Amino acid sequence: MQKIAVIDLTDQSTPDVHHITFLGQEIELHRVGCGGDVARARQLIEDFHGRVEAIALDGLPARLELGTAKVPHEEGTTLVNTDSSATPVVDGRTIRAGLERWGVILADRAEPGIFAQKHILMVPGLNHNGLAQALGRRSANMRYADPFVYFNLPQLPGVGSPVTLDQAAGPTLDQLKDAPFRRLKPQPDGQPAEKRTESPFDWADVLAGDIGAIRRYAPERLKRKIIVAECASEADLADLQARGASILVTMMPSLDGADSLGKWSAAVVEAVLISLREDKESPLTEDTYLNLMADIEWTPAIRYLQETDQGINKFSFVIHPLSVGFIHRHPSFRWTRYLPDELVEKAAAYMPPMYISRITGGQSPTTGQKIEGHLLSLSATPRQMMQHDEQFTYKKLNQCAKMSERLGARIMGLGAFTSVVGDAGITVAHEADIAITSGNSLTVAATLESAKQAVMNLGVKDLTKGKVMVVGATGSIGSICARLLAQAIFDVVLVSIEPERLIELKRQIQEETPGATVSIATRADEYLPDCDLIVTATSAFGQRVVDITLCKPGAVICDVARPLDISPAEAALRPDVLVIESGEVLIPGDIDFGYDIGLPPKTAYACLAETSLLAMEGRFEDYTLGRNITIERVKEIYRLFKKHQYQLAGLRSFGEYVTDEQFAEIVRLAEKYRADPELFARVQAEAIEKIKAIPVSSKGVKGGGDDGQKWVMLAGATAVGLIGAGWLLGRRKSAE
Repeated sequence: MQKIAVIDLTDQSTPDVHHITFLGQEIELHRVGCGGDVARARQLIEDFHGRVEAIALDGLPARLELGTAKVPHEEGTTLVNTDSSATPVVDGRTIRAGLERWGVILADRAEPGIFAQKHILMVPGLNHNGLAQALGRRSANMRYADPFVYFNLPQLPGVGSPVTLDQAAGPTLDQLKDAPFRRLKPQPDGQPAEKRTESPFDWADVLAGDIGAIRRYAPERLKRKIIVAECASEADLADLQARGASILVTMMPSLDGADSLGKWSAAVVEAVLISLREDKESPLTEDTYLNLMADIEWTPAIRYLQETDQGINKFSFVIHPLSVGFIHRHPSFRWTRYLPDELVEKAAAYMPPMYISRITGGQSPTTGQKIEGHLLSLSATPRQMMQHDEQFTYKKLNQCAKMSERLGARIMGLGAFTSVVGDAGITVAHEADIAITSGNSLTVAATLESAKQAVMNLGVKDLTKGKVMVVGATGSIGSICARLLAQAIFDVVLVSIEPERLIELKRQIQEETPGATVSIATRADEYLPDCDLIVTATSAFGQRVVDITLCKPGAVICDVARPLDISPAEAALRPDVLVIESGEVLIPGDIDFGYDIGLPPKTAYACLAETSLLAMEGRFEDYTLGRNITIERVKEIYRLFKKHQYQLAGLRSFGEYVTDEQFAEIVRLAEKYRADPELFARVQAEAIEKIKAIPVSSKGVKGGGDDGQKWVMLAGATAVGLIGAGWLLGRRKSAE
C-alpha cells in the first residue's frame, strides 16, 4: 500500500488517515494541518521524510502565477522538493493547469453549454491559469476578483465592472510573493475583517477558483450561480446549497470513487500520481504524469444544488412586435404612443435584443421530462425587417443566440418573421453555437390539422373531392403544405409571385403524387370561386393577398402568416366564409409564459411549441431550417407531438375561439347561398363594392409609398431614447 502525506492550512495537529483506491492501487492518505505556520510545515515535512511516497502541500504554493506573470513565493519555494531521489514534496502546480483544462472540456461534454457565454469571475485567478484559459474559450466575458479578494480594493475605473486580467495581475503578484499562506488561500471558516464589494459577484454567472475564497468573500445570496472549484467538501456543498447556488463543479478527479465529489486538491492528486509511477527515478515533470493522467476515467463532479434546477432541458424563443401597436403596449414604452407611429417603428428596429420572460411549468406526461424556456425579443416589426438587409436581422439573432447560451438554453426557436428573413435560419445556425429551429415543421402539421378540423366542423365529409389553394406556395411553409395537401386532396392550386419556382414545385408534386391535378398562378382571383380550402402563407406587405369576396360559400381560409394576411374588416364582408388562424398548441404541464404573447393562457404558437417539444425530447440539433422543409421532418415532429401529449388549441378567428354556434351559422348561410344562386350573386356584389372602401393591405400595412425620410432627424433622437430605455430594461431584467 502506498502512503501519501498531505499538509494543509488547517489547525488539525493529529493526522487524519483516509484509505482510497485509485487506478487499481490502494493508497493511504495521512492528512495533517500546519495552521499556515511555515516552521510547522517544515517540521512536518521532515517528520514524514522517508516514511511516505510523496508529500502534498495543499495551499502552500512554491510559485504564484496569474496570466503570463510568474513569481516565486519566498517561503513556499523553500518547502517544495521535486528531487526524485528523496521524498518528493509537491504543491500541485505541475498538473493543475492541465487537469483544469481537461476538466472544463469533460464538464462541457457532460453538460453541453454549461459555461457558454456566461459572465465568469475568477475568485481568484491566482494559480488557476488552466481554468481561466479553458473557461475563456467558452466565454469572452471573464473578469478577475483578485484585487477585491486579496486587497479589498474599491471598484477600478469603469464603475460596476470587475477587473480584467491586466488590471488584476499588475499589483497582485508583487504584493503577494511574501504573503502568509492563509492569505494566499483563504479558508471558508469565519468572516473577513472587511466586507468585499458585491458588484463583481452580482455581475457573474460563474464563480471559479478556490472554494474557500468563494465562500468567504462572495455575498450571502448566490442565487442561480454556478460554482467551479478545484475541489470541495460536503460542508462546502451544503453551504453553497443554503446560499442558493445552482451548480457546483469540481475540477480534480475524485479519489474516492467515480461518482464522488472531487474533494482532494491538485497537490494531493499530483502526490498520488507520483506514488503510482513505475519508474521511481523519472523526473517529476508534466510529461511524466501524462500517461498516468490518460489512464484516469473521470468526469468532473457536477452537483445540482437546488431541486428546481435538476433535470430541466432549456430552450429559448425569439419574438418581435408584429406591429407598432405591440411597442406601444409594452409597459416600458407606453410613452411612444405620443409619437408618430412611423417614427417609433423605424427607431425601435435599432434597439438591441431584450430579455422578456422565463417560461416555466412545461413537463411531458409521458416521460416526466421538465422544460424551461426564455423569451427574447427583437424590436423590429416585420416591415422593418424586410426594409433592412438580411445582415441587419442576422446580427441581432446572433446576439440572441449568445444571450440564450448564457441563460443555459441549448436550442433557440425563431418566431414570426425572424424565420422568414434571408435563408430562413441557415446562416443563423451556421454562426451560432446553439441549435436553431424555425419551428415551421410543427407549424405545417398544426396548420393542416387545424384546416382539417375546420372543414369537418362545417360538415364537409369528404374533402378529397374538393379543391385547395395555397397562396405563398413557394415559401418554406407554403411549399410543404402544398405537397402534403396534394397527397390528401389531389386538386391543388399553387399561387406565388415567383413563376419559375411555381413550375418547379408543380413538377415536384406531380412526381411525388401521380394523378394529382396541379394548377399554378401568380394571382389567386381566377381560382378562388372554386376552392373549398385556402391556405395563406405569405410575407407580402401592402397588398390584398386574397379577395375574400370571390370565395365560394362555406369556404375555409387558414391564415398562417404572422401578422395575418386577411383583416377582420375584410372577413366581415363574407360571414359565410370561415377565416381561422393556423393551429395554436397547448404545451403539457402547468405552463406559464411570464408574458402576454397575444394568445390565451397556456397556448403557444406552433413554432414556439416545436422549440419546446425538441427540448422536451432532448433533440438539441438544428431541426427545421431553410425553405425546403422535408415531409419526413413534419411527420416526425407530429409523432413527437403525440408522444409528449401536446394538443391543438381550439380553432380561433382573429383572436377569438370559434364557437359551435358560429360554425352552425356559417353552415346555415353557406347552404342558403348555395340553394339560391341569385341571392348569393347579390350578396357577393355588395361585398365587392364594400371591399373597395377598405384600403388594400396585408400584415396590417397599407399599400402605398413610404418615403422613409420624413422623420429622419427625429427618428435618430427617438432611436437613442429607445435604445437607452431598452438597455436599462435589459439590465433590470438580468438582475432579476
